[in-house]
Amino acid sequence: MKNKTLVLGASENPARYSNLAIKKLGLYSHEVLAIGNKEGAVGQVPIVKNNIATDEVDTVTLYLNPLNQRPYYDYIISLHPRRIIFNPGTENEELELLASQNGISCIEACTLVMLSTRQY
Repeated sequence: MKNKTLVLGASENPARYSNLAIKKLGLYSHEVLAIGNKEGAVGQVPIVKNNIATDEVDTVTLYLNPLNQRPYYDYIISLHPRRIIFNPGTENEELELLASQNGISCIEACTLVMLSTRQY
């Protein structure tokens, strides 16, 4: 397995980009954790509603608008990920500043494109 990725804003809906990202991350052999507003699963990846106690998260990829990110600030920082990917529509200066103050790299990009171009 490659680096562990947390998908925040996960959805079972196959038309949602978070769903596509979970599938594509799996295809590229990344370990995937998923948090959404409804429990469910995407393939073999369970979607949970509550924060996941875990360690060694390399990347948090966001699929929540900035307002819905706020309840997760402390959780994201507590994971000490190497980076946070702000997918289109999730850009958030407040969280980016907080992350950078805690040594976390922030990228405004699309996880799906990064995987397709092998920049992930």
